[in-house]
Amino acid sequence: MSSSTLQLNEKVYDYLLGHSLRESTACQQLREETKPMKMGMMQVSPEQGQFMSLLVELIGARKAVEVGTFTGYSALRVAQALPADGTLVCCDVSEEWTAVGKKYWEQAGVSDRIDLRIGPAVDTLKVMRDAGEEGTFDFGFIDADKANYQSYYEHVIALLRTGGLLLIDNVLWGGSVANPDKTDEDTEAIRALNTFVHHDDRVSLSMLPVGDGLTLALKR
Repeated sequence: MSSSTLQLNEKVYDYLLGHSLRESTACQQLREETKPMKMGMMQVSPEQGQFMSLLVELIGARKAVEVGTFTGYSALRVAQALPADGTLVCCDVSEEWTAVGKKYWEQAGVSDRIDLRIGPAVDTLKVMRDAGEEGTFDFGFIDADKANYQSYYEHVIALLRTGGLLLIDNVLWGGSVANPDKTDEDTEAIRALNTFVHHDDRVSLSMLPVGDGLTLALKR
């Protein structure tokens, strides 16, 4: 028993992965290819990816949306957890980064479940709402530019059905959100969203110390 979350050192973290992590060959290879890249730190951790897969299965999601895809590891984990006729809409601005993931989506046999839309995510989400898709999604994940987090949140909440689940990444931002000396735009944007979601009666929530901080918001 413990009254606070265990701090993970390298030895404990390795034990955690060794006794929990399950990932396909495609997931492992994509993660390993992304890790040494210049922006490799943007990739979600393997245990977070597995947690996301579990949540998708747990709620029986069939329709999902991801804002910020990078090289596609989180998208692959979500798509693999969807049923064969499930759909994941991925919003990203980079054809270069998403091209890395495409070959692994193909390798894993889930490329037909992923609808990649290149362009500003705010525009893509607006198009989806205008097309009458509000209230039709089961699962959402936000992991993109922090300045637009509030806008992404509102759009995805509108797209989710009652009982739909939204995950928001980087909510602890390397601890910067708790450091009053950190006043850069990204940190302030995350702080503002964290405060807003904490008081948003439209959702039930829990902020977890997974990866760089992960908020789970269940639409009421």
